[in-house]
Amino acid sequence: MTYKTYNIWKDLRPYSVGFDSLFNHFNLHLDHSKSAVNFPPYNIVEVDNFNWKIEMALAGFGKKDIEIEYSNNLLTVESVKDKDTKEVEENDGVVFKGISKRQFKKTFTLADDVVINGAELKDGMLVIDLEKIVPEEKKTRQIKIK
Repeated sequence: MTYKTYNIWKDLRPYSVGFDSLFNHFNLHLDHSKSAVNFPPYNIVEVDNFNWKIEMALAGFGKKDIEIEYSNNLLTVESVKDKDTKEVEENDGVVFKGISKRQFKKTFTLADDVVINGAELKDGMLVIDLEKIVPEEKKTRQIKIK
């Protein structure tokens, strides 16, 4: 696959080794960002240096309407249609429909050392807890000079 190369990556290449797939990944996201759908609205909250929360506003959705999947560093939150539930017809007493329960799929890229601690749907807000686990060999340490 051929990727458009953005200038920032060209500037970073002399200082990095082994990040080509990461640069390609971000190029892909930058190319698609212009056509990205903004539904559902969400926040990414930094709790501290090692913890984040993804908050998604999902008014009208229940636990059975949402599927969360994690694979290959991609966290995907997607709406699922319940086959047993009948769709509400337009003339079923709804005068104005302002709460959308439309299909959506949001994908977030997580770093290798970020784990998902859980997800909770409460009061129309889906909150996914994320934590960065730093292995001992990557923690800052002093190197003794012989």
